[in-house]
Amino acid sequence: MAGSELNVVTGASGFTGRYIARRLLSVKQRVLNLTGHPERRAETGDQIPSVPFNFDKPDELADSLRGATTLCNTYWIRFPYGALTFDDAVRNSITLIKAAKDAGIRRFVHISVTNPSLDSPLPYFRGKAVVEQAIIESGLSFAVLRPAVIFGDEGILINNIAWLLRRFPVFAIPGDGSYQLQPIFVEDLAELAVNTASGDDDIIMDAVGPETYSFNSLLRLVARTVRSRTRLMHLNPPLTFLLSKLLGHILGDRMLTRDEVKGLMANLLVSEQPPTGDTRLSDWLAESADWIGTGYMSELKKHYR
Repeated sequence: MAGSELNVVTGASGFTGRYIARRLLSVKQRVLNLTGHPERRAETGDQIPSVPFNFDKPDELADSLRGATTLCNTYWIRFPYGALTFDDAVRNSITLIKAAKDAGIRRFVHISVTNPSLDSPLPYFRGKAVVEQAIIESGLSFAVLRPAVIFGDEGILINNIAWLLRRFPVFAIPGDGSYQLQPIFVEDLAELAVNTASGDDDIIMDAVGPETYSFNSLLRLVARTVRSRTRLMHLNPPLTFLLSKLLGHILGDRMLTRDEVKGLMANLLVSEQPPTGDTRLSDWLAESADWIGTGYMSELKKHYR
């Protein structure tokens, strides 16, 4: 990107957003953090000012975006919590898209998910598809990136799998474990976001890494990495969910949802497109072996408390 343009990143102090913001700063761009937690300073401190989402005040939201050329959007919810539902997340996202249009944003880069569908029975994937449709119909220049599973130092999924494998004698696998996933490194996703932000062509692209794993093979890889002797046991999905719900209650977190199990088992976290990331999960795990899973990462603590 030429010059020092202002780029808005939703959740620049969160997981994916933080890496996008870092990469923008590394190429001498200015960054504004649009967030539901303006009291939390982005990791880069004074380099990244923060403003609130103001979804309930669309005019103020549009005003906060004026002067920016690009909006990189990572806003979404993993599951409903409190009064916030997937329908709310869709409405908020559409409000953000309209505000970007009103503010004169040139390019809208959106982080979606692999295999969204307006007909999906799963609210997560259906909601993602509704938001994508709103972006396409907005008239904004856009790039939609569809990651499957994102891994990295602050990533919750792989870390908590490793945590379970380090501490429990048995790991419950829903179903036969043959369903697949195709993880992408968060740095690779951030690079895709920044690179596509500078373009003009409308793009919809799966964001996936070079390795595809069955859930069974992923668990075996993580187990070898942390030298776990945990027994991998296949159970029916409802029982697996019940056990994860019980453990989540003990930990004060929500470890897994029914929709996540159904989406994983339906092979929605894998792509038929060529890989767009270069970093291999196996290599990253080997480098992270000493610390991965040594502490539990709470979704609720990270995003809601």
